[in-house]
Amino acid sequence: MSGITIVVLIVAGIFVGFINTLSGGGSVISLSLLILLGLPANIANGTNRISIFFQTFSSVGSFTRQKMFDSLKPVWLGIPATAGAILGAYMAIDVNVKVIEVAMCIAMVMMVFFLFYKPDKWLKENAQLLKYHITWWQVVIFFIIGFYGGFIQVGVGYFLLMALVLGVGYDLVKANAVKNLIVFFYAIFALLVFIINGQVNYLYGLILSIGSVIGALIASYLAVKKGAGFIRAVIIVSVILTILQVSGLVNFTEFFKKII
Repeated sequence: MSGITIVVLIVAGIFVGFINTLSGGGSVISLSLLILLGLPANIANGTNRISIFFQTFSSVGSFTRQKMFDSLKPVWLGIPATAGAILGAYMAIDVNVKVIEVAMCIAMVMMVFFLFYKPDKWLKENAQLLKYHITWWQVVIFFIIGFYGGFIQVGVGYFLLMALVLGVGYDLVKANAVKNLIVFFYAIFALLVFIINGQVNYLYGLILSIGSVIGALIASYLAVKKGAGFIRAVIIVSVILTILQVSGLVNFTEFFKKII
């Protein structure tokens, strides 16, 4: 592996960790890069989970130190998400790239709609909704989101934010912290599925993780200090970038080709 490849992996990891911690869709960058480096789509999908694990481990630690978790509700929401992720990861062993692109498009359209439809809903906590115990339909929703996260991961942050803000009642800042905790829970098991099936490149994954941890720590600090408006701005930018990639107007793979 050349020095330039190592640098590109680390720098890309910083952007991925930053974007994923504050919104979602950062895996578009990491998957494009890993595939460019010669990994088949399914191996790239598995390798990317190493970065996801370490970046969420770091961000959750940062959010914990900043006292963003004040109940066990995130843990109970993480259980169905983890169950879904394990099933999704097994289904993803022979994932088709086209499936990833279609799923991402759906996620982007939904996220754009909710971001611009009554945006104040994203900025304030719904105390009435938040005080309720977890319902069966919330269990189903988080199982489905977990399945998607285990299957593809790309854009799962958008779905989780929508569910946590509009379905559970968190404000955007706390929802972002809880999102990272839930992803951390299921990332452990999803990664194990890919490891068991021999679909992980440890060298690429660990080098990418160096950058993603740096990005995650920066993002988790800024999320609390800057608040919901800052997070929403990052979400909008990352959604636009993801749409440009999926639509073919921007090609991260071609961009990385010019660098490496």
